[in-house]
Amino acid sequence: MRSVQAPATVVMVRPHHFHPNPETAADNAFQRRASAPEAATARAAHDEVTHAANALEQAGVRVHMFDDHGERETPDSVFPNNWFSTHRGGHVALYPMALESRRRERRTDVIEMLKAEYRVQDVIDYSGLEHDGLFLEGTGAMVLDHIANVAYTARSQRADPVALERFCTHFNFEPMAFSTADAQGRAVYHTNVMMCVATEFALVGFELMRDAQRRDEVRARLEQSGREVIALDARQIGEFAANALELSGADGRVLALSARAAASLRPAQRTVIERSARLLPLAVPTIELAGGSIRCMLAGVHLARR
Repeated sequence: MRSVQAPATVVMVRPHHFHPNPETAADNAFQRRASAPEAATARAAHDEVTHAANALEQAGVRVHMFDDHGERETPDSVFPNNWFSTHRGGHVALYPMALESRRRERRTDVIEMLKAEYRVQDVIDYSGLEHDGLFLEGTGAMVLDHIANVAYTARSQRADPVALERFCTHFNFEPMAFSTADAQGRAVYHTNVMMCVATEFALVGFELMRDAQRRDEVRARLEQSGREVIALDARQIGEFAANALELSGADGRVLALSARAAASLRPAQRTVIERSARLLPLAVPTIELAGGSIRCMLAGVHLARR
């Protein structure tokens, strides 16, 4: 039986001029500089997206691929999950992005495709909040439990509490925000690099949650929803082990994650995951230079087909 948590379809964007975005480096501790020439980096990223999409389709996941030829200078366009999300009942959200270069990633052709192929009732556009300095970068800023309707959110400049409250009111989610800090005291820039909620399990970097009581509350909330909670250590978070997305494939659920992330998992953790989802490692080392991984590359489609 298909899970509302694990979409069977995703939207991906294939970049033709990818490079780590210097604008986002200020608060993204996962970002690294590319050592290869720019053209080689762009070519490698393009190929990684193509190979990842092919692997997903072979697993039975439907992929809507859009190409970004670089006309608008959008170095992070490979991460579409930040600017829009879709929800059962036919709802689509557009999000306010913190940086100008990321605002240019929003594209009408993606939304028009969704309206043409799926039952879309409304599009709620929060992008106007950018003028007030209020940002909420989609399912990067929020990790959504579509079963229990909880929006887990690490506080940061990319997840404003006012914007979060508006989203949760419109979409009937319970906000569950928490503060984070890495070893250098920096807040985690996006929740989805430290947390993944699947149908029967959750991957969580509890070490990054500063408040012990809040940490216990998050764990309890996940356990109440029936998940088996897998704690990831700081090293595994650095390897993008939490930046994963559960999807519905032809032969059951799969957990899409990077090859690097999969290699960091301990045998006991893999055992828990594989009780309900097959691991689907995808090699995206060039794209990971931008500070995001597989989950950031996949915008799940939670809409009914026309």
